[in-house]
Amino acid sequence: MGFKCGIVGLPNVGKSTLFNALTQTAAAQAENYPFCTIEPNVGEVAVPDPRLLALAGIAKSAEVIPTRLTFVDIAGLVRGASKGEGLGNQFLGHVREVDAIAFVVRCFADDDVTHVEGRIDPLADAETIETELMLADMESLEKRLPGLEKRIRGGDKEAKLANALVERALGVLREGRPARMIEVADDERKAFEGLNLLTSKPVLYVCNVDEGSAATGNAWSDKVAERAAAEGAASVVISAKIEAEIALLPSDERADFLETLELAEPGLNRLIRAGYGLLDLVTFFTAGPKEARAWTVNRGARAPQAAGVIHTDFERGFIRAETISYTDFVDLGGETAAKDAGRMRLEGKDYVVQDGDVMHFRFAA
Repeated sequence: MGFKCGIVGLPNVGKSTLFNALTQTAAAQAENYPFCTIEPNVGEVAVPDPRLLALAGIAKSAEVIPTRLTFVDIAGLVRGASKGEGLGNQFLGHVREVDAIAFVVRCFADDDVTHVEGRIDPLADAETIETELMLADMESLEKRLPGLEKRIRGGDKEAKLANALVERALGVLREGRPARMIEVADDERKAFEGLNLLTSKPVLYVCNVDEGSAATGNAWSDKVAERAAAEGAASVVISAKIEAEIALLPSDERADFLETLELAEPGLNRLIRAGYGLLDLVTFFTAGPKEARAWTVNRGARAPQAAGVIHTDFERGFIRAETISYTDFVDLGGETAAKDAGRMRLEGKDYVVQDGDVMHFRFAA
C-alpha cells in the first residue's frame, strides 16, 4: 500500500502545475483561470528510495519495482465551498476520498498569474481552505445528531459512543479548531474514523515559491512553516515551475540542473518523505534474482499484515517471516551471507515490521 494524497488549494496557486510535475504528465490542465480542473486527476508516482537500488544490485535482481504513491489533483476551492459555491460539492466529495491533504499555498508574486482574492497571503489561503472544511464537517455532524439520539433512546450502546464523539468534535470545530486536534483514545479510534471528518485528515502545507526561493524559502513560506509547526503539521517548500522543468529533463541531466539551483534533490523527494512522516508509514523490501521490490505498511504493522500487502493468501497462511535488516543485508553482501553470519531472524505473528526490513514470508497454502 501507499497513500492517496489530495492536492488542494485556492485557484491559481500552482496545484495542477505541481501535479503535472509529480506525475510527469500533462494530464491536468495548468491554465490561468479558476476551475480548469473540473474532475480530479489521479496520478501515481514511484517513491524514490536508493536502498531499493542497492538491494537490487546485491541480489542481481532482473527487475526493480518501487512502491508507489497516489496523488489527486482536486479542483480549486473558493470561499463558500461548504455551501456549494464554485465547485464546492464536488471538491468536498473528492477530499473525503483521500488519506491526507496537501494544502498548496501561493508564496510567490507574479502579475501574470491572477489570485482569486486579489492578494498574496498564504496564511489567509490556508485559513480559507480550513474554514470551508470545518464548516462542512459541522454540517455533517449536526445532521447525524437526531438519528443518534433516536438510537440511544432505543438502548444502542454504539450510538452512545458515537454521539459523545460527535458532541466533542462539534465543540472543537465551533471553537475554530480542526477535528485532527481532538485527542482520541485507542478504544474510540475506530468510531472516530467512522465519522469521516474532512478536518481529521493529516495535513501537509506545500509552499509554492518562485524559482529564486526554491532552496531557502522566503518570508511567506517561513510564516507557513511557523503555522505548521504550531499545529504539529508538516511543511515543504517547492517551486512548482522548477519541478515542472525537472520532469521534462532526461534523467542524466537532472543532477546538473539541480546543482545550478543549489538544490540537493527534487522537491518531489521532500514531499514524499514528508508524506510518509505524515501518515507514519514504513517501507520493507523483498529482494531476489527475479525482482527487488519495495512495499509500504503503516508503522506498527505486524508481519502477517505485511505479508498480506503482497498477497492475501500470505496473510491467511502466515507461518513466519525470514527477516534481515537493510544494513545487515548490504554490509554482509546479501541473503546467504547474512544467514551464514546469523543475521537472519525468524519472526512470528507478533513481530512489528521495521523500516528497511528485507523479508521473505513462509506460508501454508
